[in-house]
Amino acid sequence: MESENLKDLSVVIPSFNEEENIKLIYPKLKSTLEGLKKSYEIIFVDDGSTDKTYDFLRKICQDDKNVEAVVFRRNFGQTAAISAGFDYAEGDVIITLDADLQNDPEDIPFLLKKIDDGFDVVSGWRMNRKDPLITKRLPSYISNWLISSFTGVKLHDYGCTLKAYKKEVAKNIKLYGEMHRFIPALAKWVGASICEVKVKHFPRKYGKSKYGFSRIGRGFLDLLTVKFLLIFSTRPIQIFGRFGLISIFLGFFSGIVLIIMKIVHKVDMTGNPFLYLSILFFLVGAQFISMGLLGEIISRTYHESQNKPVYFVKEVLTHKKKVKQ
Repeated sequence: MESENLKDLSVVIPSFNEEENIKLIYPKLKSTLEGLKKSYEIIFVDDGSTDKTYDFLRKICQDDKNVEAVVFRRNFGQTAAISAGFDYAEGDVIITLDADLQNDPEDIPFLLKKIDDGFDVVSGWRMNRKDPLITKRLPSYISNWLISSFTGVKLHDYGCTLKAYKKEVAKNIKLYGEMHRFIPALAKWVGASICEVKVKHFPRKYGKSKYGFSRIGRGFLDLLTVKFLLIFSTRPIQIFGRFGLISIFLGFFSGIVLIIMKIVHKVDMTGNPFLYLSILFFLVGAQFISMGLLGEIISRTYHESQNKPVYFVKEVLTHKKKVKQ
């Protein structure tokens, strides 16, 4: 966690079974960071790897004082890994980077230039993406369009992990589910300024992609959650109450129609569908308003309670060969 030994930069790298890729990305990243003439730290988050990722991380942590590794007890997913990286990062600027060598560490200075220009979040844009069209690029295009439309934050490439954040923004974003893709939208919610930078992209050389079509459904549900959080997280009565008032109005309108039919046309109320419709609308309206009020209570409890972690750390490898508390 945060200490007095602060850095200019923190680079967070989520890793799951990326043994071969980490061996290549580490020296390239180190060379790039050394050229920036800034103090830095590299934080690998081992997301429950089952290959020799842990062994290699332990070795470089022993040899390099600027590297540490947060080791999870099991695989919790990329969102949890990025969340842990944010928690342990001490740099004024936090950069996230995939371990699969598809992003180029040499693009980091371009992101930092935009941070120096005053932006709070800089997102990479893989303009010439080197992934299969049907299985990767097409779903990504649809996903980016949906996220931009739902959240109002227009970005070309939400899925690019290569991003830079000012510390005060990253530290105030709580991630759950698979919400790491929506960080720019969540950052916008807290008032952050956002921009995009075109970055290079390479085909994956080693290992297998952890993403597939199974993420689409989960991603859409998370998108609905984000949309709700952006608009109604602190005032759920506004959405449930709105439906409740509409339903009560429809119930009132049905009742008026029922009364007119009784007075003008002498229609018997017994068995009249407008009677049941009116009762149904009133009951549904009352339920929606009740849900809104309960949502208000839950919302207050949520915002005032302690945060539950979305990951569990087995150990933290550092140059001092001990767990950092």
